[in-house]
Amino acid sequence: MTRPLQCLPLSAVLPTKDRAPVLLRTLKSLTAQSVLPAELIVVDGSMDDGANAMVEQWAADFAPATKAIWLRATTFGAAAQRNQGVAIATQPFVWFFDDDILFEPECVARLWRAIESDEALGGVNAMIVNQRYQPPGRVSRMMFALMSGRNEPTFAGKVLGPAVNLLPEDRDDLPEVVSTEWLNTTCTIYRREALPDPPFDSIFTGYSMMEDLTLSLRVAKRWRLANARTARIYHDSQPGAHKADSAALAEMELVNRHYVMTQALGRTRGLDYARLALWEAFQFACSGGKGARLRGKLRALRRLRAAL
Repeated sequence: MTRPLQCLPLSAVLPTKDRAPVLLRTLKSLTAQSVLPAELIVVDGSMDDGANAMVEQWAADFAPATKAIWLRATTFGAAAQRNQGVAIATQPFVWFFDDDILFEPECVARLWRAIESDEALGGVNAMIVNQRYQPPGRVSRMMFALMSGRNEPTFAGKVLGPAVNLLPEDRDDLPEVVSTEWLNTTCTIYRREALPDPPFDSIFTGYSMMEDLTLSLRVAKRWRLANARTARIYHDSQPGAHKADSAALAEMELVNRHYVMTQALGRTRGLDYARLALWEAFQFACSGGKGARLRGKLRALRRLRAAL
């Protein structure tokens, strides 16, 4: 096996659960990169040790350049598992990525070059080639303008109104590194000094919807954020029990969005709540499974009211 040309001062933190074959494919994709992290920490919520065997094999191939660590998750959930990994990370940069992505050539090198290019950058993420900003239709553009309070040429990479976060866009006339208002955790490098301790709040459990938005908004209070447009990945998002329950997802979406709006963005005016209600109504009208989603939203409203 040809070894990578360089080992970077990155602690890669990778949560996984019950999908060892998918994880293996991602690790194989990583081996094709020209650079690797100094440390790979896999935090596993699986009931078996299948992923452990894969990590051990990967470590054998790349030791001693990359130190690979497998941990049994102490608390299940993407945010909690990432917190567990970051707690033992030793490198000055923390790299979050998902277990179901495929790296395009030179992705990691370009991501690294982006964060090295500017000391004011607290975090940079990769371009997800199959999940990116598309020019909105007339109704969506009108809704984005209402959420933002103004119309703009593009809403790409922005956080609007009650924590409506939009992906970055990919155009040939854009530079390689584009400023953005938030970062996902699908494939993102943060400076360790920019991260809060722990990085993710305890409210984010299970699927942990919007934990990445909250983290990046907090980092953005002191640091710039950017998308490394030419560092590319394909996100082969996998099905799972956590995604199958429409009611639970609808409940989590509203509860977590309210948390981000009020706690991370500090938006608590009557206008903010009006925009939240309008956005939820818009999303509900556009979605399927309305009976289950309605039950979820009603449960969320009861939870929010009880917390007042």
